[in-house]
Amino acid sequence: VRIVESGGGVVQAGGSLRLSCATSGFTFGDYTIGWFRQAPGKEREAVSCLSNRDGIRYYADSVKGRFTTSSDNAKNTVYLQMNSLKPEDTAVYYCAARFWATMEIPTTEYEYDFWGQGTQVTVSS
Repeated sequence: VRIVESGGGVVQAGGSLRLSCATSGFTFGDYTIGWFRQAPGKEREAVSCLSNRDGIRYYADSVKGRFTTSSDNAKNTVYLQMNSLKPEDTAVYYCAARFWATMEIPTTEYEYDFWGQGTQVTVSS
């Protein structure tokens, strides 16, 4: 299994970034992909999760209306479009994967099996 995030960088408040999560080594359509972030001194938190099998999405309250997750099945890649960025969005963003869950979409890091190395997002005020 291979998960590679890209697209991080430095952006001013109000700006946008699109993160990519390129995956390989598993049946993409059967997996749930989660975007997590971890700011210095804080716990890792789920930002957005996408179940590829049924299209169910989860967004943290802090990003609803600003972030959008989409999936390109042909490329085995999930994207996180981040608009109206705020300084509090500054964190390392991680992409994670797990086999499709039959109950509620998983939103804790402990429920995911495979992780990428992370990509830094810095939002300046």
